[in-house]
Amino acid sequence: MVLQLKNVYKEYRLDNKEKFTALQDMNMSFEKGELVSIVGESGSGKSTLMNLIGGLDSDYIGQIIIGEQDLKSFKQSELDDYRKKKIGFVFQSFNLIPHLNVMDNVTIGLTLSNVKESKKQEKAKILLDKLGLLNHIKKKPTQLSGGQKQRVAIARALINDPDIILADEPTGALDSTTTQQILDILKDIADSGKLVIMVTHSEKVAKISSRIIEISDGRLVRDEKNKDYISNYQNNDLIAKDKSVDFKNFESEISTESLHTLSEKDDSNNKLNAKQDLPQKKTKRKEGHLSLISALKLSLHNMWASKVKNILMSIGVSISLISLILMLSFGAGLTGYISDQALNYSSPNVVSISKKGATSIIAPQSFSQEEIENISIDINDYLEKNNSDFRVVSKEEDEYENNLSYGFNMLTGFGSGGSALAKIIYQPEQSENDEEVKPKECPIFYSYTTPPYYSEKHLLTENSKICGDGQIMLSSASAKAMGIEKIEDVVGKKVTLSINLPELKTPIETEVEISGIVDVSLFSGMLVMYVDYDYLNSRVKANNDSKGLSPTTLYITTNNKKTTSLIKDYISTRNDLSDSVEEKLVRMFDEMLDTFSIALTIIAGISLAVALIMILVVLYISVSERTKEIGVLKSIGARKKDIKLIFSTESFLVGLFSGLMGIIFTLIIGGILILTFNALIGFAPIRMMWYYFVEALAISIVISVLAGLYPSAKAGRLDPIESLRHE
Repeated sequence: MVLQLKNVYKEYRLDNKEKFTALQDMNMSFEKGELVSIVGESGSGKSTLMNLIGGLDSDYIGQIIIGEQDLKSFKQSELDDYRKKKIGFVFQSFNLIPHLNVMDNVTIGLTLSNVKESKKQEKAKILLDKLGLLNHIKKKPTQLSGGQKQRVAIARALINDPDIILADEPTGALDSTTTQQILDILKDIADSGKLVIMVTHSEKVAKISSRIIEISDGRLVRDEKNKDYISNYQNNDLIAKDKSVDFKNFESEISTESLHTLSEKDDSNNKLNAKQDLPQKKTKRKEGHLSLISALKLSLHNMWASKVKNILMSIGVSISLISLILMLSFGAGLTGYISDQALNYSSPNVVSISKKGATSIIAPQSFSQEEIENISIDINDYLEKNNSDFRVVSKEEDEYENNLSYGFNMLTGFGSGGSALAKIIYQPEQSENDEEVKPKECPIFYSYTTPPYYSEKHLLTENSKICGDGQIMLSSASAKAMGIEKIEDVVGKKVTLSINLPELKTPIETEVEISGIVDVSLFSGMLVMYVDYDYLNSRVKANNDSKGLSPTTLYITTNNKKTTSLIKDYISTRNDLSDSVEEKLVRMFDEMLDTFSIALTIIAGISLAVALIMILVVLYISVSERTKEIGVLKSIGARKKDIKLIFSTESFLVGLFSGLMGIIFTLIIGGILILTFNALIGFAPIRMMWYYFVEALAISIVISVLAGLYPSAKAGRLDPIESLRHE
């Protein structure tokens, strides 16, 4: 006995909470080789009975005995295996997966069992050959006739060699000729020793059955055998030779057809029999389930079937990733450029010290002589504690062997009434028509004294040199402001320097020579002037009868990098001291860029959140669109985990493809931007680090997987019966 029902009772709870009895007092048993037709009016309970037998619905009262096991006692995982191995479903509407070809539709059950590809192909080809479909294995369902589709559905039902075939109106959508072909196939399946149970409204179908069961209002009203039915199951050796299909011992046929010689077959059988005679060790082997690789293959099939939708979705996600990578690259590029420039305008053996303050760059605070002496003493004490022999020596201590020099710098572009505090006055050459040419005034926006680390590498023209007594250096912007076309022609010109600092009693005006054009790093577009500190100090003393300038910057020339590092460490411990102007600017720009980066990160985060929602919506819609497909997969034994794995894998692939697409587009756009910036401004403030791409790819995958959690969980929870009814 293959199947037995004992006192099976099934009821449904309707929307108004009333109960509806679908089946009651169902008692029947079935044997191998039977071809059973279940007939009855619509709503009589036929499909409900099929769902119970097929393990799609386990909410019932009574017993359904399979072999010697009660189906009611099965866990969910055991029900999945039962549908996968013991039951084969054949549906009226075929329920083939449209984006899979014939071969993949037939082998989907083996895919869920993680059967090797070669074994799947072998089994499917033999089965499809029996059903006359071997030449159609590459076709999609839309390319097949109704009869061919049903034969594919039958092949899918048979591929795992189940004991029971459940056919729900298997000929309902077919013409009379095709109907007869399908009925012949179903009879041959029954003759091979399987139990075939059909739900049908057709009297023609019922008449060819070995047994007719009629259900009315959920009750068994007729159960009779067809006296005219000729079964070949009891005597398989006498099966008519003109039978076109023989499904007897399908599994053994699969295993033996792969052998090459009769002797190999005999040897194999002898070994098998010998093994069976030996005492068998009890080994627990885990049954095969859908593997990650198989899930990836299925997901790729699914995604390719909706490639336009998935490509557009990936582009949407990649746009967010492009903005994220470019934002990080611009931030790194600008920060790196500023740091490089600052490093270029400093020396590993020179420490710059200035006072901290909100306006320390615009209007630096000066040091008194007492403050300078105290700082020198404190630094020397710190160096001594850290076992350094170096000592800070000022000019006041040793005029010749000193290592402490002074600097003065401030914003001079604006004074009272809007006039510049520093300017150069230049007398252009007389014109050819002897007209009087008035002197030109060029305001100086920022005035520096030359740092001790400036050298020939900071000069822009070959005829330039570092300024000394009676000389100044100008930025290229200042040189161009004089109206001379070539900046190298500015070098050697005599100009009048006018300085009107707030602390001076009277303005200073002195004739100086332009010794060179200097690259002023971060101030390259500004009107900047450099002058020697000692020369400027001497002019202040001479013109104003004063003690001279109070330095705004102290420069300590050290003996090595280690000493430089120690002094900088000491400066970092002081709340009132800072290092060079360039380093201040770097920090200022870093802070600005950090703020800018945070703002861009928030914007990128919003766009990524939008991308996550977009993926979630698309995958959710995909679950709705593929509800019937999910029902089919569950009917052939797909576990809840398998369904979730398929959809989770799809969301992973969306993230992977989006990330890769974003990386490719970013490389292209970044390359174009680098070429454009280099052509326009001579450098590209973009640094695309390799780990930005890794991070972007990881983010893309993470948000896609997160977005797929709910749709995949929803797909796994779908009821197989409701899913199969979905249109």
